[in-house]
Amino acid sequence: MTTNQQADPLIGRLVDGRYRVRARIARGGMATVYVATDLRLERRIALKVMHAHLSDDSNFQSRFIQEARAAARLADPHVVNVFDQGQDGELAYLVMEYLPGITLRELLREQKRLTISQTITIMDAVLAGLSAAHRAGIVHRDVKPENVLLAEDGRIKIGDFGLARATTANTATGQQLLGTIAYLAPELVTRGTADARSDIYALGIMLYEMLVGEQPYKGEQPMQIAFQHATESVPRPSVRNPGVPEQLDELVLWATEKSPDERPDDAGQMLERLREIERDLGVAPAVAAANAPQRAHDSGDLTKVMPQTAVLADPTAPAPQTIDNATLLRRRTSKRRARGAFLLTLVLLLAVVAGGVGWWFGSGPGSLIAVPAVAGMAYEDAANALTAEGFEPQRQDEFSVDVDAGIVIDSDPGAGERLDKGVPVVLIVSKGPASHDIAPVTGQDVDAVRQALTAANLELTDDEQYFDDLDNGKVLNVRITPRAGGDAFGCDQGCTVFEKDTATIQVSLGPVPDVSGMTVDQATKTLTDKGLVVNPESQTVFSEDVAKDKVIGYADRAEAGSWRPGDTIQLIVSKGPQLYDVPDVTGMTRDKAKEALSAAGFQWTYTSDTMIPDVAWDLLDNKNTKVVSYSPTDPQRKGATIVLQMGLKD
Repeated sequence: MTTNQQADPLIGRLVDGRYRVRARIARGGMATVYVATDLRLERRIALKVMHAHLSDDSNFQSRFIQEARAAARLADPHVVNVFDQGQDGELAYLVMEYLPGITLRELLREQKRLTISQTITIMDAVLAGLSAAHRAGIVHRDVKPENVLLAEDGRIKIGDFGLARATTANTATGQQLLGTIAYLAPELVTRGTADARSDIYALGIMLYEMLVGEQPYKGEQPMQIAFQHATESVPRPSVRNPGVPEQLDELVLWATEKSPDERPDDAGQMLERLREIERDLGVAPAVAAANAPQRAHDSGDLTKVMPQTAVLADPTAPAPQTIDNATLLRRRTSKRRARGAFLLTLVLLLAVVAGGVGWWFGSGPGSLIAVPAVAGMAYEDAANALTAEGFEPQRQDEFSVDVDAGIVIDSDPGAGERLDKGVPVVLIVSKGPASHDIAPVTGQDVDAVRQALTAANLELTDDEQYFDDLDNGKVLNVRITPRAGGDAFGCDQGCTVFEKDTATIQVSLGPVPDVSGMTVDQATKTLTDKGLVVNPESQTVFSEDVAKDKVIGYADRAEAGSWRPGDTIQLIVSKGPQLYDVPDVTGMTRDKAKEALSAAGFQWTYTSDTMIPDVAWDLLDNKNTKVVSYSPTDPQRKGATIVLQMGLKD
């Protein structure tokens, strides 16, 4: 497999649940062809996939589907069979018969010039297949060597009816002339019309190329080649290849007459003449092998399906009559004379028709003018387009969320309707989206606000929820994002919006629950039930008011703004009141002990084992007092009262 095939995303893909893509065969301007396996019927098929950039084009899709229908209508061994047509997501595809082998173009590149036997074998098969198409009323429109398939088993088939259309729809515009320029009939170049005889011209060019090894016209630019098709006559192949029999010379000249009337009427008539030539030359087309051989390993093996020497005609067949050039010319002159009588009658009939046509386009329905398509234009451009066609443009403004202001939405009457000149045509012009005034939303019920926003034709996103002092279900604000671009803005105090702006409702969940005084487990469950995430690592602080291991509250939010479900919150837990060491005042005098306790933040009181009342210790001379002991001696909260055991100094 080549690098390009490895990079092809379709290689290995299962299309429509049925066709497994194996490898890429060829790529054209409209589609790529792959070899694939039909898993349902277990057979190899050719899968033709329209290029992705064309899949949204309705014209190309129509042409792609037309190929399936045109080929499916043909039941001929020399036409590539089309089995199926479908769409898998963005892929439009055809399922066709898989023919391992090469194209006639590849054979021409390999051999340059074909033998007479090879040429007759290929032309007989191609004319047989194209004859079936012409009988079915189908013009191929793209006959060229690239579309002639030479299978390994000797079968020869014509394919790619992608440009085919019914013979009644024979007009082509410049955009529709998609056939290869080297094979275009003069009438396609000069008038843009095509019928079965245009295919005959392409066959004549192809026959010349097989006999000579190159095309009759050359040029650096496509238009140079097209000009030669329209103005020059194809030369005899024998000028470049003396080995070409005179009968094949005449067949090429007949097929490539500049006037379609001078060519064979269709492929069936040309096939009849070819088979007369086969009998004249004693050459018959090679017959395809019954069983396909193994695929050749080089282009030389592929050409073995084309015999290199003439195959003699059946000796039991009736002897062919010799037809010289004079006889052929007499026959063609007689045919032209008969056609001339027919053309005279036709001219007289056309004269009558011309009078009717003059009335039709002068004062009859043909004088009406089609309203041009102006949707999507700026108003001034659309008005000018109508004026140029003779209409009187009138303006009507309407709101639109889909069309920018100042651009035409449609016309009334619509595009394509035929009217008299001077008739007014209304241009419906977009004013852009309509505006609406929204009342203040803060404190309103969320359902009422949502209903008001929907009535204003706004695009609503999912609500945003916040913990706030407002009651649960009340609206905090509405954020508006303009459809036309720009910064979002709040609508809490009311605002003006335009249809299809985007609105986000911000809703209150009520305040964050008060968890002070709870245990850590109780507080965690309460906050988790509200959608908050509790940090497992709590802050701990001393508290004079909250008992040890009870929750004091929670830390501030890391970022500014209100708490939202899903935020992580950290609890603050009490370590109880802070304790301080009691200074050792044993042996100190009364005043010294009081000074030490006061500095440490404690209160004091007295007791003693003496007859002195407790209240009298402050009346005694300080130098006669001492602290015998104190209690408590372990750390205490600031402001605690320390009992001093007093005594008299020795």
